Amino acid sequence: MITVTEVRTKKQWKDFAVFPIRLYKDCPYYVPAFIADDKNISNPKKNPPAKNCDIKAFLAYKDGVLAGRIACIVAHESNELFNQKRIRFTRFDAIDDISVTTALIQAVEAYAKTQGLTEIHGPWGFNDTDREGMLTDGYDEMGSYATNYNFPYYNEHMEKLGFVKESGWVESEIHFPTEGEPLFERYYKLGEYTKRRYRLRELCETLSVKEIIKLYGDKFFDCYNAAYKDLDMFVEIKDEAKQAVLDQFAVMVNKEFLSVLVNEEDEIAAFFVVLPSFGKIVKKHGGKMTLPFIFDLLRYMKKPDTVELTLIAVQPEYRKKGYSAGCIARLLKSFSTNGVKRVISCPTLESNTAVRAQWNAMDSKIIKTRQTYIKNID
Repeated sequence: MITVTEVRTKKQWKDFAVFPIRLYKDCPYYVPAFIADDKNISNPKKNPPAKNCDIKAFLAYKDGVLAGRIACIVAHESNELFNQKRIRFTRFDAIDDISVTTALIQAVEAYAKTQGLTEIHGPWGFNDTDREGMLTDGYDEMGSYATNYNFPYYNEHMEKLGFVKESGWVESEIHFPTEGEPLFERYYKLGEYTKRRYRLRELCETLSVKEIIKLYGDKFFDCYNAAYKDLDMFVEIKDEAKQAVLDQFAVMVNKEFLSVLVNEEDEIAAFFVVLPSFGKIVKKHGGKMTLPFIFDLLRYMKKPDTVELTLIAVQPEYRKKGYSAGCIARLLKSFSTNGVKRVISCPTLESNTAVRAQWNAMDSKIIKTRQTYIKNID
C-alpha cells in the first residue's frame, strides 16, 4: 500500500533530506546535497530563492516504510516571464517501484490543479545555479555537488508516466594542454593578446576572492544575467539570492581557479568560475557541513586533482571578440602549475553552442547527459 504525506514537521523535513542518502548508500557514484540545504528549501530565510515561490514537499511510504520524496515549486516569476502555467518538480528520489513514483507525481499534480496550473516539468531547481536535469547517461561517473544523480530506472518511470524530453545537457571531460604543448602556447598567446588589445584587467591578479565579491558582486551578476538570459527557463538572479550564491563562492572558490576580466569602464566583461571537484568529500561526510568537512575541503581546495568548470559567462556583445580566451589563458597556466589532472564541464545545455564551441580545439569527450521532462496535467 502506498501513502503520501505532505512534509510539515521538523522530523518530516529531516526524513526528506536524508532519504536519498539512505537510498544511495551502496552507490559509489552518488554525491548528496547538504542535509541542511534540503531541510530548508521552503524557508526563504535560509533559501532566498524561495522568497517568490510557492513550495510543497511530499513523502511516500510503501507499507509504512519511507520509499520516496519529491518537492514542487511554483516559480511565479518564471511563469509570468514565459507566459506559462507550470509547476516544477525537484528533489525527486524513489525506490524502483512505479507505484511510488506515480503517487509522488500525482501529489504534485493534485496541488498544481488547485493553483490552476496546466503543465508539470523537471527536475528544475529555483534558479540556474540549483541542481537541474535527470541523469540519462554516465551512471558510472562520479557525481558532483552541483548536479543530480539518479538510477537509470528514474527515466523509465518518467516515460511510463507520459513525460517527454524538454531540455538536455551534456557534461564533458576536457583535456587542457599543459606547458610545453603547442596547443597550450596557442591558447596562452591568444589570451594574452586579447587582454592587451581590449585593455582588459584580470581582477584575480590584484584582489582576493573576498575583495572581488565585495567590490564587484553586483557587477558579477550583471554579466551572469546578461550571458544566460536566452537559455532555457532562465530567470535572473537578484536581490537576496545574489548574496546566497556569493556566500557559497567565498567558501568554495580557490583564486587560482578563478578568472574575472573587467573592461576600461570597470564592468565585468567575462568570468570563469572553476571549483575543485569536492563531491567525494561531501559524500565522505554524509552531506553534513561539520568542522571536519570544512578542514577536508580547505585541504583539498589547495591542491585538487580534479576541477569542474562551474560557471562561464561572457557579456553578449563581447562573445565574438575572443574575451573568453583571456580567461582560458589564466586557467591553462593555473591548471598546469597546480598539477590538475582532470577537468570536467558542469552541465551545458545542448543549445548553448557558444560555450561548447570553446573546447573544439581541445581533446574532449561527453561523459554524462541529462534532461528535464514535461507533460500536460490532465
